[in-house]
Amino acid sequence: MPDYTIKNLMDVKDGAPGFGLGDIQEARFPAKDLDAQQVGLSFQRIKPGVRVPFAHHHDEAEEVYVVLAGSGRVKLDDEIVEITALDALRVAPPVMRAFEAGPDGLDLLVFGQHHEKDGEIVQGWWSD
Repeated sequence: MPDYTIKNLMDVKDGAPGFGLGDIQEARFPAKDLDAQQVGLSFQRIKPGVRVPFAHHHDEAEEVYVVLAGSGRVKLDDEIVEITALDALRVAPPVMRAFEAGPDGLDLLVFGQHHEKDGEIVQGWWSD
């Protein structure tokens, strides 16, 4: 294996349609395409005005979310926080999190250490 790998994120398969989320967002997980051994990485593009219909947390993985473009809100346990371009957000493993895009959508780069089968997804967690 070479000491580096380059892959354009838009060349990574969008996993959202396979989970029935194609109308809501794009979700690209390039770790395998990059031959990453320890790093978890995703590119999330949430469509304008949309709230992702589930939340998640982890058992072990701390994550960092970087807003590449757009704006929106994130619900972190019981707190709702506004986020905008170039904000970086660190989230501890047990914190439940869910995102909502603003009028221009929300592009996120998410990374942290990869742990197999780490965490839980909760449908409908963020309700008004």
